[in-house]
Amino acid sequence: VGHAVLAINGAEVNGRFTADGKDVLEFLANPANYPVSIRFGRHRLSSNEKLMLASMFHSLFAIGSQLSPEVGSSGIEMLETDTFKLHCFQTLTGIKFMVLADPRQTGIDALLRKIYEIYSDFALKNPFYSLEMPIRCELFDQNLKLALEVAEKAGPFGPGS
Repeated sequence: VGHAVLAINGAEVNGRFTADGKDVLEFLANPANYPVSIRFGRHRLSSNEKLMLASMFHSLFAIGSQLSPEVGSSGIEMLETDTFKLHCFQTLTGIKFMVLADPRQTGIDALLRKIYEIYSDFALKNPFYSLEMPIRCELFDQNLKLALEVAEKAGPFGPGS
């Protein structure tokens, strides 16, 4: 958990090495490389880690909907920890959209509805898209990135806090 070095002097960092193969610790140990610009951020999950987390959450979601005392429960909508909240929006067709956010972030429900709208407009209406396949559509990517930027600009204490 915590933050990781994402870039040094604009060069992307993957683990301990920059994109051109330099060791980050050796680079920082050399005084000739200073001043240096370092960009920190959250550690990125690999595709396998994302699939594993989504599979675990899907199982918890199914168990939660079956064990709920509420008749017709839709399952887990939010999983909250000290360091993050996992929000889930399930459509009427059963597709789940999940967002991992800061615990103080607000407006995630609106973001999930916006993501579903973007998915409906740019994936489902695309004649070349097949269900349960990766979405390969530039307009989808652009609109999703824009929606996420708007949500990030709203900040952790955005509208509705």
